[in-house]
Amino acid sequence: MKAMRPSVRGVNYATSPLLASKTPPWRSRFVVALLALAFLVLVGRAVQIQVLDNDFYLMQGEKRYTKTLKLPASRGRILDRQGIVLATSVPAPSVWAVPRTFQADVEQRKALSRLLDLSPAELQARTEGEGEFAWLRRQVDTATWEQVKALGVRGVHQQPEFRRSYPEGEAAAHIVGFTDIEENGQEGIELAFQNKLDGKPGSRTVIIDRLGRVIEDQGERLEPVHGGDVTLSIDSKVQFFAWQRVRDAVLEHNAKGGSCVVLDALTGEVLALANYPSFDPSRRQALSGAQLRNRALTDIFEPGSVMKPFVIAWALETGRVTPETSIQTAPGSITITGSTIKDAHPHGALSVAQVVQKSSNVGTVKLAMAMSSREMWELYSQAGFGRKPQLEFPGAVTGRLRPYKTWRPIEQATMSYGYGLSASLFQLAHSYTVFARDGDLVPVTMLRRDDAAAAVPAGRGSAPAPVQGVRVLSPQVAQQVRQMLQQAAGPGGTAPKAQAIGYSVGGKTGTARKQEGKGYSSSRYRAWFVGLAPVSAPRIVVAVMVDEPSKGVFYGGEVAAPVFSQVVQQTLRMMNVSPDIEVKPQVIVKPGPSEQESF
Repeated sequence: MKAMRPSVRGVNYATSPLLASKTPPWRSRFVVALLALAFLVLVGRAVQIQVLDNDFYLMQGEKRYTKTLKLPASRGRILDRQGIVLATSVPAPSVWAVPRTFQADVEQRKALSRLLDLSPAELQARTEGEGEFAWLRRQVDTATWEQVKALGVRGVHQQPEFRRSYPEGEAAAHIVGFTDIEENGQEGIELAFQNKLDGKPGSRTVIIDRLGRVIEDQGERLEPVHGGDVTLSIDSKVQFFAWQRVRDAVLEHNAKGGSCVVLDALTGEVLALANYPSFDPSRRQALSGAQLRNRALTDIFEPGSVMKPFVIAWALETGRVTPETSIQTAPGSITITGSTIKDAHPHGALSVAQVVQKSSNVGTVKLAMAMSSREMWELYSQAGFGRKPQLEFPGAVTGRLRPYKTWRPIEQATMSYGYGLSASLFQLAHSYTVFARDGDLVPVTMLRRDDAAAAVPAGRGSAPAPVQGVRVLSPQVAQQVRQMLQQAAGPGGTAPKAQAIGYSVGGKTGTARKQEGKGYSSSRYRAWFVGLAPVSAPRIVVAVMVDEPSKGVFYGGEVAAPVFSQVVQQTLRMMNVSPDIEVKPQVIVKPGPSEQESF
């Protein structure tokens, strides 16, 4: 018997209750409408992406595979007058990571933390998450980056950058200043010439893969524009020697600080501006205000006896006296409106020249009181006091010189020997160019004068052409005062220790008690010396200040004058200035005792 197989022919579909039921017309229309609506939504979305928001989605796509890299510009160099580098930028790669793709085993993490000076926790915090960028360490050494690269850590990259380097270190720190990590000037020349030193970065557009690796360049490369160089008037050798001598004096006398300014009397160029304590511009962690302060420009004080030559000069200029005119200073004191002014000890009758040599307060006051207050004020103002130095440098102060109409007689008297007004050490050095330049106040600059430099031949003893100054005194009077300053720095004067081997010098000491509350301290002093050399044809003006010497010696002639002597000798030799006095070989002449200074 044949096996029975089921047959579909037995099913009558036409009579099936399910299939025989009629479908409502609205249902088929609804389905068609849904399909049409879905199609319209797709078309609308396509129009939005392909037409309306096309630029946006193209940009989002490009972000996934293109990247614009910054090409840093090198900051310009700061050079001394001889072309020696004081500040420059050196390559310093910055290490960064893509947290999304960062992968490192335990040993790689330990090595990476050590090389980048990061704790394991810091490394973990910077590399976790789904971010696209995180700095690991800015501006590392090239050798450090090579070691990081050799680890083969996935997701770690480098960004080319530059870091500022200061070869002269502490000696030139207050001149060059420093920058922040982005190489923006913060102090000194770095700040003053930010626009010239700063460059303009370039850019490079590249295609990257999913791991952040560069595949190829895309489009044109915009090259960086590097910053311009700045050539200073500073001589790095003079600067270093001046800084050393100031440092030694501060340490020897256990002082709070000190400064030295060296000016070229012919060109007005600043050859040195040294301060101690100082700092390393490349390492600025835990610095104090005392280290950062540019004392020569920012600290003001009552200049004391340094002002006496100006009063004497005006008395000579107006024909009131001659250098030989006798001034009676006995009994060593003078009373002005109830206040008594004294000399360190009685001198009796002194010539005008001896008033400067012995630093007599009484003799100076007698000459000053024969003048009007307006005369003295105009003289001081023309010499630069009470005016901000026109210097390409931040932080230079104005000092204080009150209007002459407010002066009382006792104030006019004290201002004649430097009390009642204030000035910076730089202002004092600048003012003495009047005596060095035969009556002219020379304009000063921190930049090398190329015209002056070009005028100097290479031979020994050559000198540049002097720049135009502002007339304050007649040449004859300036020369007479120079001779008096030479006596003040010689035997019988207040600063025989200012003498320099081979060169004639002239200058004036200053010693003043520091202000304390409404009066003056009996134990805290500033000592300074301002002078010029050689007296026969001055080439330099040097000013030295030591703040609060505390080992029992505090007079300017004992503390500051020896620094002046050393700086003058070394600087004039470096400038190839021929000696103007005979040097006796194998003979050491010790300076005689200093005249005690009145202050």
